[in-house]
Amino acid sequence: MTFPYRLVATDLDGTLLRDDDTVSERTREALAAVTAAGAAHIIVTGRAVPWTRHILDDLGYEGLAVCGQGAQVYHAGEHKLLTSLTLDRQLAGLALSKVEAEIGPLALAASLDGLDGEVMVGPGYRVQEGPLPAVFVKDPAELWSAPLNKVYIQHPDLDDDALAKAARAAVGNLVDVVMAGPGVVEILPLGLSKATGLSLAARRLGVKGADTLAFGDMPNDIPMFAWARRGVAMANAHEDLKAVAQEITASNEDDGIAVVLEQLLQS
Repeated sequence: MTFPYRLVATDLDGTLLRDDDTVSERTREALAAVTAAGAAHIIVTGRAVPWTRHILDDLGYEGLAVCGQGAQVYHAGEHKLLTSLTLDRQLAGLALSKVEAEIGPLALAASLDGLDGEVMVGPGYRVQEGPLPAVFVKDPAELWSAPLNKVYIQHPDLDDDALAKAARAAVGNLVDVVMAGPGVVEILPLGLSKATGLSLAARRLGVKGADTLAFGDMPNDIPMFAWARRGVAMANAHEDLKAVAQEITASNEDDGIAVVLEQLLQS
């Protein structure tokens, strides 16, 4: 059985994971067939390692994973952080002050660097229901007390698209701003993206963008699609990602990844 790509890169939330945070048996089998045919599979997620590790362990995943929007390359089999890029806290603070000068006060959370870095949640920040652990702090200064890989921002009135657009306009070239999921707008180090992290991981495997098939669902997947030979958006994807995808597959609930992989394995 042959497969036309040497690397399959999959986003996690809204893409590989169903809405109940599980991976279907059909998708597991399709990925196993792809790796048996000689291709590598790399998970590329906005989640930092501590919020990703339990999913990788459940999958029996022992390869490389790109976490934290590209900030971290993690070896799942060895439980080892291979690369980690931190956000300059002084620059981030300056960028946030510029955003707040334009649109008013923001609620903040911060993802701490490292294998066991916690997500610190400041006053007023709305955390989505689910199993992911977070530490709530009353003093916003505590968010800045240790090295970070990103800062999450929320606005009391603006929706995700409007907040991301306004923040991007305000910060200039200090930092990058991405929308990574419903209710998830992030401040990142300038120039960091899923593509930068994926290219580092792929280089370790001797694989290039021209060898890569990528799956995603949100605007933060756009750089990864630009880097890969082919980008496939899920049916549930954000319209901005669908606009740059070469193909649109079924939703994450309907095994969209498996649909494409099975077709390629049979061709």
